Amino acid sequence: MWYNIKGMNRILEKKQLSENVYEMVVENPAIAHERKAGQFVILQVDEDFGERIPLTIADADAERGTVTIIFQTVGASTTKLSRFEPGDEIPVFVGPLGKPTDIRKAGHVVCVGGGVGVAPLHPIAQAMKEAGNKVTIVIGARTKELVIMEDEMRRIADELIIVTDDGSYGRKGLVTAPLKELCEKGDVDEVVVIGPPVMMKFAALTTKPFGVKTIASLNTIMIDGTGMCGGCRITVGGETKFVCVDGPEFNAHEVDWEQMLKRSGAFRAEEASAKEHVCRIRG
Repeated sequence: MWYNIKGMNRILEKKQLSENVYEMVVENPAIAHERKAGQFVILQVDEDFGERIPLTIADADAERGTVTIIFQTVGASTTKLSRFEPGDEIPVFVGPLGKPTDIRKAGHVVCVGGGVGVAPLHPIAQAMKEAGNKVTIVIGARTKELVIMEDEMRRIADELIIVTDDGSYGRKGLVTAPLKELCEKGDVDEVVVIGPPVMMKFAALTTKPFGVKTIASLNTIMIDGTGMCGGCRITVGGETKFVCVDGPEFNAHEVDWEQMLKRSGAFRAEEASAKEHVCRIRG
């Protein structure tokens, strides 16, 4: 069941995690109570017009009736959203959407997050730990200032590994290096990876030779979130799937990553132009 209750999408807290990344705690008891790890919401910053954007739920508190979202300002809508303040109401906030993560006791689960992908990885890692798994978490970012949710992940992980592209924090390199080392030890039973598509692609290529089950959570372009528009379609195992209703999680070894990379960049120029327009109006 999906919920979007008027007057119940009020922002209670707002925090800036890095230069372009924000955390918001939103009041919505229905979604907070019903959501499961891996599910997402679709929101709209303008009630009567504007794009609908999917954001995976980073956390939820059923007792408090709140949902936490973390997002990066990459386009016009997320830039507008970043200007909302506590007390403001998000006009459209629909969820929970998508299929929940298959949480079970698998053994040793490695959770890999890149950039803002660490946020949707958090509830999955938390649920995997609560299911009795050994959980290793790998966080990747371009630089130290862009590492998010380190403390939250450290409270969950049996082992936390941080890598940065420039070596300013943790290990220097990409998430695929420690991921390969863990797979070489032979005790990894499952990998969950969330982040930029190119990162997920190479994580899948890293685990495939070892035969390790690898799940990727995809964040594609979405419009209605019900599987009717086809905007989020991808190819998995040679079949067309819709991320909003069939996912967002899929076997990473079967995703057509080249197709997804091409489709995810289809409107990059328009997104940049819209964001520039929003910023110019503010200025």
